[in-house]
Amino acid sequence: MRNIKLTIEYDGKRYLGWQRLGDSEKTIQGKIESVLMQMTGEQIEIIGSGRTDGGTHARGQVANFKTTNTMETARMLDFMNHHLPRDIVIKKVEEAGERFHARYNATGKKYSYYIWNDPIPTALYRNYSFHYPQELDMEKMQTACEKLMGTHDFIGFSALKKSKKSTVRTLKELSIQQEGSMLHFTFVGDGFLYKMVRIIMGTLLDIGSGKLPLETIDELFEKKVRKAAGETVPAQGLFLDEVYYH
Repeated sequence: MRNIKLTIEYDGKRYLGWQRLGDSEKTIQGKIESVLMQMTGEQIEIIGSGRTDGGTHARGQVANFKTTNTMETARMLDFMNHHLPRDIVIKKVEEAGERFHARYNATGKKYSYYIWNDPIPTALYRNYSFHYPQELDMEKMQTACEKLMGTHDFIGFSALKKSKKSTVRTLKELSIQQEGSMLHFTFVGDGFLYKMVRIIMGTLLDIGSGKLPLETIDELFEKKVRKAAGETVPAQGLFLDEVYYH
């Protein structure tokens, strides 16, 4: 039995997210499994490094699947990209060790979030950024980013109701780059809770626009209550850039 590792890029605009929902053709997992079954003649279930929400994009999602098919990886790559819709692309097909698991073996992830910060909206990037017309205090947002970095309990920045598992995560990088009206936020961490990046982004925007004080960050770590944080920003500005493994 072979264990095959896939690196995947996709535009999430017309999908309900990564996870297969019944027989829905509107999920990334569902589309890829359908092509893999056609390719191998086997019932295939792929394991993703994590679920992305509807509308979220990926430059480097990772998944794996098991097969007895003997097709070479280069031919698999060609077959999949020929049969998949053009908004899903397989960037790499590799043989993985028998025990490799895309989700359990992941040691960290990198995400990007894009804000179009201009009174005038953008036609070209509307599906790949969140239009936020209000003026933002970049200095305050930088300070908030510094407060968020490090090891903390991020339950207040999550849409989880309750969790038996630990909600402590380490945010190794949270940076902002500006190019004209586009703000690019980079998140690197050992793991992310449900909707954590989008809630942190909403909180940063509220701090930058003066709706929330900087102290909100400390209060959220202390009180661990979701309702004290900012809004959950829309999914279309979010990209899963990379998944890290040892």
